[in-house]
Amino acid sequence: MRFTLDELHAAHALVTRHMAPTPQYAWPQLAARTGAEVWVKHENHTATGAFKLRGAITFIDWVKRTYPDARGICTATRGNHGQGQARQAVAAGLIAKVYVPCGNSVEKNAAMRAFGAEVIEHGDDFDAAREEAYRVAEAEGLVIVPPFHTELVRGVATYGLELFTAVPDLDTVYVPIGCGSGICGTILARDALGLKTEVVGVVSENAPTAKLSAEAGRLVETDSARTFADGMAVRVPVQAALDIYRTGAARIVTVSDAEVAEAIRIYYRDIHNLAEGAGAAPLAALLQERDKMMGRKVGVILCGGNIDTDWFLTVMSGGVPAV
Repeated sequence: MRFTLDELHAAHALVTRHMAPTPQYAWPQLAARTGAEVWVKHENHTATGAFKLRGAITFIDWVKRTYPDARGICTATRGNHGQGQARQAVAAGLIAKVYVPCGNSVEKNAAMRAFGAEVIEHGDDFDAAREEAYRVAEAEGLVIVPPFHTELVRGVATYGLELFTAVPDLDTVYVPIGCGSGICGTILARDALGLKTEVVGVVSENAPTAKLSAEAGRLVETDSARTFADGMAVRVPVQAALDIYRTGAARIVTVSDAEVAEAIRIYYRDIHNLAEGAGAAPLAALLQERDKMMGRKVGVILCGGNIDTDWFLTVMSGGVPAV
């Protein structure tokens, strides 16, 4: 998978008809903590509070062009993907059936319903919900929205286009990995612009499938993915994504839930921005590698801010949410 600059600019023109570009700021408070010039890409400022909206915009546009008689979509999510898909599907006159694992984020479920989704709980984790979504889409004649697809990645890559256009001399960018659209979009935007910025993936130590797969050069599933950073809670990797980040990422770093919780506290105390677990993971990785990044210009993708109230209160009280 590759994108030309023309393809990315066309995607950006489409995306920004449905949402405003998000800002990127260099925060001196974070520079003081890390010794690096730290640029935060604020995907927590989209209309759904997360980067996934970008891919939903391009994907639903593709669905309407490719399947003009489709009555709706079906997908699986931990929340952010589902919010974006519901928003865009309903706006396009489609139904949106969204599967989530049992015990999923109460507030993300409520947000998806507010955007017009029918939310159904199924299974113990994202991958079980995903399998059911595929079954139901086939049985009911709905268009399946997979976790990884060229049109999803093309939309998501527009945040990388914005960041690299605004700050083309970044040395390193840290990006969280779930199913892989975020890191792959960042890599492909960098490559389309011809830049040399190193892209570093970030996974939870409790959901390391992407790191294990990249190191093995093949798909490596894990038995569980129990982390409160639910945007990274994936057991089963995606081959098409692995094919991109295995060679396009400089390395993949693991972070603990305790490190992620501390990064959430830092974001709120230092710059008064709300970060969910996956959104804080890149900052956690930068803090882990602060000696290596000293004096460099570094980007971190704050990919979302949709953390449930109870978890946020636990974190701000010094704890780590139990899952």
